[in-house]
Amino acid sequence: QLQASGGGLVQSGCSLRLSCAASGRTFSNYRVGWFRQVNGKEREFVAVIMWSGADALYADSAKGRFTISRDNAKNTVYLQMNSLKPEDTAVYYCAAQYSGNYYYDPYEYDYWGQGTLVTVSS
Repeated sequence: QLQASGGGLVQSGCSLRLSCAASGRTFSNYRVGWFRQVNGKEREFVAVIMWSGADALYADSAKGRFTISRDNAKNTVYLQMNSLKPEDTAVYYCAAQYSGNYYYDPYEYDYWGQGTLVTVSS
């Protein structure tokens, strides 16, 4: 129901835009977050956008470089990633949360996309 795309191989300093397209249901009432995972480590919170699109929160590692946005008419959430660094290399997942206290906790999300690989070379 969530399809992440847009990953790829880029050089350090370049940009990528990830997309998370929902199907089968509308996610306009859900928070949608992006997480990333490296080599079997815990999934790490990157950014989240509230259902209205008016509020967004970012991990410290993403602040100032990444921008999350959503188009509810298209049932799609985006993650614009600028000034990419090798340490941003990971599989990026989008996830949707209907309600919960902890937007940064992956266990509080209800639906997950399959992940898209981002590789940043130095």
